[in-house]
Amino acid sequence: MMKELLQKRGKVNLFTRPRRFGKSLHLSMLKCFFEIGCDGKMFDGLEISKDKGFCEKYMGRYPVILISLKGVNGADYSTARALLCSVIGNEAMRFQFLLHDDRLSEIEKALYKQIVNIDQSGGGRFLMSDDILMGSLKTLSMLLEKHYGQKVIVLVDEYDVPLSKANEQGYYDQMVLLIRNILEQVLKTNDSLFFAVLTGCLRIARESIMPGANRRIQSAEML
Repeated sequence: MMKELLQKRGKVNLFTRPRRFGKSLHLSMLKCFFEIGCDGKMFDGLEISKDKGFCEKYMGRYPVILISLKGVNGADYSTARALLCSVIGNEAMRFQFLLHDDRLSEIEKALYKQIVNIDQSGGGRFLMSDDILMGSLKTLSMLLEKHYGQKVIVLVDEYDVPLSKANEQGYYDQMVLLIRNILEQVLKTNDSLFFAVLTGCLRIARESIMPGANRRIQSAEML
């Protein structure tokens, strides 16, 4: 799959399959292969390990952002938004070294702090404004590229769960606007992006999440 993504697929790839078809496992595998600091021994004996040139060029070379939206299934918009902030905020917490990176300006560090800002009064909620939340993944990828000097891989698992739940509970218009803004910023107008993979179960029209992006998103039936 790693070679196919780089050689045959688009920069942004959408995979839709039913539940329990291994979508999450495949994204975890992509993260393990490409992420800086990965343990290459995990792939010993597998077919991909036989291509020494490919592994030397790509294995363990890229920053990776991986989020799963499976748990973003609030009964109302406010709850779902808070859950989404938690998912993105917790992933951002993995990169706290950015706070001490001399390559980042104080303004850039302040942007990172706004993504990981937690309510100190109790509850542990992430306190992102709408603007910060919508730009969070793009901002994080930009900061990681500046730190590592490498473009970033973005993996989004179960991207359609928040939309499906919102449709059931009557706040679809609000949620689709939020998801659309987040994805548009990180996937369409992001010079720090190497490639992205989104997985889901529903064939939600691409126009609903990224208007005008048909040429940029490549769909596939199977991983």
